[in-house]
Amino acid sequence: MASDLIFYTNPMSRGRIVRWMLEETGAEYDTVVVDYTTMKDESYRAINPMGKVPAIVHKGQVITECAGICAYLADVFPDAGLGPRGDEKARYFRWLFFAAGPVEQAVTNRAAGFEPTAERGRMFGYGNYDLAIDVLEQAVTAGPYIAGDRFTAADVYLGSQVAWGLQFGTIPRRDAFAAYVERLTARDAYIRAGAKDDALMPAPAPTPA
Repeated sequence: MASDLIFYTNPMSRGRIVRWMLEETGAEYDTVVVDYTTMKDESYRAINPMGKVPAIVHKGQVITECAGICAYLADVFPDAGLGPRGDEKARYFRWLFFAAGPVEQAVTNRAAGFEPTAERGRMFGYGNYDLAIDVLEQAVTAGPYIAGDRFTAADVYLGSQVAWGLQFGTIPRRDAFAAYVERLTARDAYIRAGAKDDALMPAPAPTPA
């Protein structure tokens, strides 16, 4: 019987964030792998007009954008305990959306070779790259997890941003970032999600004789 939760992804994409979140919830779900050509087909664009993964369809409703998907899954699977408690809500929402906004923008703009001048930085929510990274460091230093003493869905999203940044060199290797990522990547759901995505990776091209 098909699940009422369908996950559209590619193992070489931000879909790895949502895979981790799904594994944290313990929910049953079906996976549909979408290659980078098929993403632009009308059949998939009917799900996500952006032609991007990941996306989920839950009980007929489409949810896109990694931060939104993480927050949604925490809300609809409350027994997993991934949503914020009362005293965690301010930090949870603050840093979840800081990661989805200023951090994402600062990192991708810099990777694309764009650095706003001090004057133009006033127009950008992140101001400048160094400022965004310094504030991110302060955030992950304030507690073992981003909302406090307990792991939440906000750690899935923000932690993925930091882990990828360290891996690909788009975020500087600082002790606070490394310690935060080490805590997160030791989680069973993270390891399980990575194994599932790695199994879907295309086979390497044969080495010429």
